[in-house]
Amino acid sequence: MKPVELTDSNFNNEISEGLTLVDFWAPWCGPCRIIAPVIEELAGQYEGKVKIAKLNVDENPVTQGQYRVMSIPTLILFKDGQPVEGVVGAQPKRAFEALLDKYSNEKIASA
Repeated sequence: MKPVELTDSNFNNEISEGLTLVDFWAPWCGPCRIIAPVIEELAGQYEGKVKIAKLNVDENPVTQGQYRVMSIPTLILFKDGQPVEGVVGAQPKRAFEALLDKYSNEKIASA
């Protein structure tokens, strides 16, 4: 399972439902390349629970600016289109798992 490739044009549609972890990255960013295999592992590990996606900030400046991403890698977890928590910089896999588990294991409150 590969992460979903996001662009300025498909971003809002792709993050509108459920949980989506977005990796804001660029090809020239060393730490981004270091965590890339971890992001791919998470895409398989959380398939069906959390959508894992990547947005190239060089090619998609509108979305980068909208979320004020100043440093990369920045990972933002969205729930139903709204940002809920973010992580800046390369982190060990367990840090990303803790973030995803915190939200993907939440019980859905009945309205």
